[in-house]
Amino acid sequence: MSQPKFPLRAWSCLAVLLPALLLAPAAQAQRVSAKDRAAIDVLNARMAAAEKRYRDGLVLVANSDPKGTTETDAALEDMEDVLDACIKQRGCQTHTLLTTYKRLLKDASDGGGEAEEETTSVDPLDDGSDHSALAQAIPEAQRAASLLNDQRHAFDKMVEYNPAVQAGIRRWLTDMRGALITSYENYQNMRAEMYPDWERSKLPEALLFGIMAKESNGRVHATSRAGAAGPLQFMYATGKRFGLGPDGTGFDTRYDPAFAGEASAAYMNERMRELNNNIEFALAAYNGGEGRAARVYRQYPGRSFWDEVVYSQFPGETRDYVPMVIAAAWLFLHPKQYGLEFPKVDVHPAPLRLARDSSIYELTICLGNGGTREGFMRVLRNLNPRYEAEAWIPAGTTLKANTRIAGLYNRYCVSGPRADLARTLVRADVSAAIKRTPLTGTVAVGDVTPVAGVPTTVASGEPKPAEPKAKQARDYRVAKGDTLGRISQRYQCDLKKLARANGLKGPAYNVRPGQSIQLESCKK
Repeated sequence: MSQPKFPLRAWSCLAVLLPALLLAPAAQAQRVSAKDRAAIDVLNARMAAAEKRYRDGLVLVANSDPKGTTETDAALEDMEDVLDACIKQRGCQTHTLLTTYKRLLKDASDGGGEAEEETTSVDPLDDGSDHSALAQAIPEAQRAASLLNDQRHAFDKMVEYNPAVQAGIRRWLTDMRGALITSYENYQNMRAEMYPDWERSKLPEALLFGIMAKESNGRVHATSRAGAAGPLQFMYATGKRFGLGPDGTGFDTRYDPAFAGEASAAYMNERMRELNNNIEFALAAYNGGEGRAARVYRQYPGRSFWDEVVYSQFPGETRDYVPMVIAAAWLFLHPKQYGLEFPKVDVHPAPLRLARDSSIYELTICLGNGGTREGFMRVLRNLNPRYEAEAWIPAGTTLKANTRIAGLYNRYCVSGPRADLARTLVRADVSAAIKRTPLTGTVAVGDVTPVAGVPTTVASGEPKPAEPKAKQARDYRVAKGDTLGRISQRYQCDLKKLARANGLKGPAYNVRPGQSIQLESCKK
């Protein structure tokens, strides 16, 4: 993601304060009392808080949040006040507090060019450090302590940055770069749904992103041949243990990003406690089975996941999965170092109340691209997984969206030419394009004398083929994860006829696992 240039205000502020700082009495020449020390500690804390406020403001600015400018300006004012107070405070180390300014100025200079000309994209959470050296072995107790302090790059110390991870980074940055960018966009749009429980549990956000990127690329309706479902690919039995599965309406909450985020935080907390906060083993459990991971961990206590005797205990899929998740998480934290620029994403959630009945297909058309690469269909589907894209949603329904979508909806989708065009397109029926013009005149070809008792065709006099019997509707038993929309696509059915034949009402057309339905109007 990109951020604004270091503000000219900060440079001018430093120019004003520097003479005063140079004239400030030397701290070493002053005797510092306990009262003075307490006051100095307060100033140090205020400066640290101001720096954090400034960096948080840069993140908001990078995501086009108008609050960002207000926050960064206020943070700089806080720093000015602290430096001014430090000059007047006996024993205060002005050069120590000035380090904060130097750090911010250095961040700006590292991007290249003059401060007021800065245009290089800089991630405020990315220090651009050189991580080419292998991580040193870290005692398990220290790894546990690090888990509770996921500030900036604590994640770096919790995993090994080794050739397997480097190979994963290479894959994400080459043939899988598009998937990584898509995963980032999808995650940012679902972050308010997925991250809160991870944040409360003090689990690394980068780890959540890495798991989601590898499991589904952030597509909430993703399913696997093995039966895993949702953005974090919970198996049915595992999901059920953590509160996921069919609810009262028949909707499988594994597809809901908020429920999936909550369940994944609970799952990872359980694995971390069991495996002494070892991220590699926890990821191996997520992919290869918690029973296997726990058994191997107990069998080889104190050994790394990368130890050959441990590594060989896991299937090839898991040996690929662990470094790929860590690699995605690493790039989430260190984009600048690898020449990676994540796109800006509007991450301000906002409700969208439908003024008239609509579908996600229709909304996607009338909203347009709105400054995005691919429009808003994936955002709306991810945030509202209960609705099939083609299902009609009644007026008055409140959907989850963001401020950008809500603004475009009011402008283009309530009424007007684009709204009318979108409705025309989603209701277009291919069969209506077929022209049925009756043939005129008669043409006699050959002998058309009918054979007694055998119907013939007019043109050839050949026996007319027997009319096929009317197709009988087959029965189908609904499986886990099925929706009526998926069933209609699989068997090439007319969705509305299929719903009508089985007494299902829109817009959700809810079905439940084990339910028997008739495949009416289906071609397969």
